[in-house]
Amino acid sequence: MGQIRAPPRVGTVNFVTNLTELHSVRLLYLSPLILSALCKMYICFSVLAGLAVLCFFYISAFCPHFGEDFAYILRSIKCGIRLTKYKKIKPFYSILDCFLDAVKRHPKKIFVHFEGRSYTYGEVDKQSNKVARALQAEARLKEGDTVALFLANEPSFIWTWLGLAKLGCPAALLNFNIRSKSLLHCFSCCGAKVIIASSELQDAVEEVLPTLREQGISVYLMSDSCSVQGITALSDKISKASDQPLSRDLRANIHIRSTALYIYTSGTTGLPKAAIVTHERVWAASFLQSISGVTAEDIFYINLPLYHSAGFLIGMTGAIERGITIVLKRKFSASQFWDDCRKYDITVMQYIGETLRYLCNTPKSAAVLMNHKVRIAIGNGVRTDVWSEFLHRFGDIKVRELYAATEGNIGFVNYTSKIGAVGRVNFVHRFFFPYTLIKFDIEKEEPVRDSQGLCIEAAVGETGLLVGRVTKRSPFVGYAGNKEQTEKKRLRDVLKKGDLYFNTGDLLQFDKDNFVYFQDRVGDTFRWKGENVATSEVADILTMVHCILEANVYGVKVEGHEGRVGMAALTLEEGQKFDCSATYTQVVNYLPAYARPRFIRIQPCLEMTGTFKMKKVKLVEEGFNPAHIKDPLYFLDPEKKTYVPLTEEIYRAIVSKEVKL
Repeated sequence: MGQIRAPPRVGTVNFVTNLTELHSVRLLYLSPLILSALCKMYICFSVLAGLAVLCFFYISAFCPHFGEDFAYILRSIKCGIRLTKYKKIKPFYSILDCFLDAVKRHPKKIFVHFEGRSYTYGEVDKQSNKVARALQAEARLKEGDTVALFLANEPSFIWTWLGLAKLGCPAALLNFNIRSKSLLHCFSCCGAKVIIASSELQDAVEEVLPTLREQGISVYLMSDSCSVQGITALSDKISKASDQPLSRDLRANIHIRSTALYIYTSGTTGLPKAAIVTHERVWAASFLQSISGVTAEDIFYINLPLYHSAGFLIGMTGAIERGITIVLKRKFSASQFWDDCRKYDITVMQYIGETLRYLCNTPKSAAVLMNHKVRIAIGNGVRTDVWSEFLHRFGDIKVRELYAATEGNIGFVNYTSKIGAVGRVNFVHRFFFPYTLIKFDIEKEEPVRDSQGLCIEAAVGETGLLVGRVTKRSPFVGYAGNKEQTEKKRLRDVLKKGDLYFNTGDLLQFDKDNFVYFQDRVGDTFRWKGENVATSEVADILTMVHCILEANVYGVKVEGHEGRVGMAALTLEEGQKFDCSATYTQVVNYLPAYARPRFIRIQPCLEMTGTFKMKKVKLVEEGFNPAHIKDPLYFLDPEKKTYVPLTEEIYRAIVSKEVKL
């Protein structure tokens, strides 16, 4: 057979040589076109680069917060997508399910540090199972039954709530400072048939026990034993119960609009109102940590009460959403704060305005500034001067000042850390949660309306009443057992006939740079020591004193303090003198410390409006300076345990902070 021969190499070489020459000729011919195209591309890229530089300088000059706005919008959209997804999942995916997923991911990760002890996610889960089974057996609880929690800030609060959630039971979070009439009111308006109390609150429970027993209420105490008839010890039952997981069928009918919690807020009724918190609202509040930049590696410090939406929703459920560790404190302590931060490597803290001021008043120490790892502070109510001093003292901490209301449908968060602001006007936020500021008559305590009966929007830089439009996406559910107060919060015909808005009762201001600033509260509520004080409740307590005929309660500013301290203008029964001792005993016995009027003003008569409402504006403006007020003034002196005449010497001591309020 003949062999297959390769083509001659000479031919191959000639072919390649010819091809190369041909390409050289073409390139020579095309080179002007290529050079022209390259020049055009260069010019185009130069123009684009120039435009990019111009855009950069424009954004830097006219939109300095563009990057922060964009990051906030992105985080908010991500949270919104997640919430939409949870709404559609069958069965509904709640914050409890988020906790259970965290248990599966890292059962041995510490969830709670408390007074030297640590509890992992797995341990808290098992303890909540035991609570749920004990209550299921003892109280015969079933899905939808409301249970009131009268508990102190301790881990049992967390796993008791989780246990109730596993049974599908809403929890009413009672303020552990309330007593007597207020306690009974808070308990009854949520429709609870069971109350669980801490052992240290037994005396408060015993005070109202006869009424609870008359109403057939089951009372449980977090104690191994209790000899009081009508109170059942619960801790021993919990310890004996099984820690095995419970069936999800026990909460099969829970959905995103189901009631998850009742959180109490003060108002004009004179008694706390039970704000209905749905599972949707729980999720929305829990996302605030994510929006503020908290990550799964952070350690969160909760020193605010868990019965507050700040401590419970933003703090505790926010930590569950992030899957992080929390450090729980019974109550805030300025002297122990930074020691705790160093001990537990805390990176995120919560605050109210007062707590930051307390921290700024602690002795200066270079060690504190150098050693702590706190990078984010989330809270509300801090004054501008305290904010600045806090940063100066304790370093570059991102302060995420926010504005929100437990029952409200609109809120802001200052993601830029602009000192003094509570947030920014953001077009995406405003599109999904419509809101506006309207002109408000302070004297009449009502919105200003035009000739057509519609409200008038406040101008940029003008203080106005914040209202949020009620929509399917931003609902206002209202208050349990209080249709009247729910209706009072609804504002109709705001910008057009037939529309419906939520009245926040707060005065805010938008500036030209789109920053939002809180100005003041309106109505019959003021804030002191981080608590809302209902003036009519205080007035009701005061008028029970034998010598007092009428009481007009309001809050007054005190230099160097957050919020407003309580003051009351009184008229006396005919022929009576002001009984300092009896009044002191009354307010101490029936009011928590933050609600007690520190100043009393005796007047011959109380000034009324044309509709017989007590006038407060002038009284608030006049304050408590004895040099400017002719009426007799008194000061609550806790050391002497009575009210004493308010002299100019005492006044100066209060203003100079020699006397603590």
